[in-house]
Amino acid sequence: MQKAIIIGASGYTGAELARILASHPEFELNGLYVSAASQDANKPISSLYPHLKHIADLPLRPLEEDLAPLAQANDLVFLATAHEVSHNLAPIFLQNNCKVFDLSGAFRVNNADFYPHYYGFAHQYPELLENAVYGLAEWNADAVRNADLVALPGCYPTVSQLCLKPLIERNLLDVSYLPVINAVSGVSGAGRKASLTSSFCEVSLNPYGVFNHRHQPEIAAHLGTEVIFTPHLGNFKRGILATITAKLQSDVYNEHIRAAYRDAYQHKPLVRVYEEGLPSIKAVEFTPYCDIGFVGKDGYIVIAGAEDNLLKGAAAQAVQCANIRYGFEETLGLM
Repeated sequence: MQKAIIIGASGYTGAELARILASHPEFELNGLYVSAASQDANKPISSLYPHLKHIADLPLRPLEEDLAPLAQANDLVFLATAHEVSHNLAPIFLQNNCKVFDLSGAFRVNNADFYPHYYGFAHQYPELLENAVYGLAEWNADAVRNADLVALPGCYPTVSQLCLKPLIERNLLDVSYLPVINAVSGVSGAGRKASLTSSFCEVSLNPYGVFNHRHQPEIAAHLGTEVIFTPHLGNFKRGILATITAKLQSDVYNEHIRAAYRDAYQHKPLVRVYEEGLPSIKAVEFTPYCDIGFVGKDGYIVIAGAEDNLLKGAAAQAVQCANIRYGFEETLGLM
């Protein structure tokens, strides 16, 4: 059994990680941690999430100043922490031979200049940026198998890339017309911290981060092409639906699109491609799947992708990558 801990366990993603790892046959959940200043420190996690009472009812331990003993006592750590926090914690665990699965944006893009502009801090670990493996599981499994630091994609980038990558890799899209991604997320994507802008009673349906959202350059960097990305916040709890419009190359038809998706995902059990119709959030919430459907007409394509932002967009993909890293079936503990 590989001993695993979660830092940032009081958040929505941390709670999902705790639920999954508590019943995982190959990972032993060896501790839940929060910052020393957290108001949740020393509480049982069930006091925040009652559904975990008989599943993973461990105390939320405050992190101590010296993390080396904690790192040395465990095999892997899931960082469900703020970007700057992950940036500072990851090197300590790596130096102590503890594998890191980071769900923040601290190591997603191998370009130090990206971080002051989009994340508000100067990156101090260029060598870790160079060695971090981007954890888009269906596309980077070979690299994940040998990684010590896996940078999990953002929730919006996961669904967007899974929809677009098969078509871009086969040169089926005319990317001189930038793909346009309109995606709507539930309020859980904003995290558990109280905020009027993400309060369920205040949210209607609104775009935000237009032309300056940090996920746009993440998507573009890993797709290898620019996109127009507009996120929206919807008044529902969880899930993402992305609707993507793109221009097809000449002489590209629906059968070419179907073949590209089939070849990319026929052996990838957590991506489901629809033969007919388009997916919805209802089809994927509380599951580890990304569902994809499309309609092509007159040289254009509209792709719809749906995922649970807390699962395939975060916790489930993190465990999927950990399964791959340790040589387990990638769906172990998720299905």
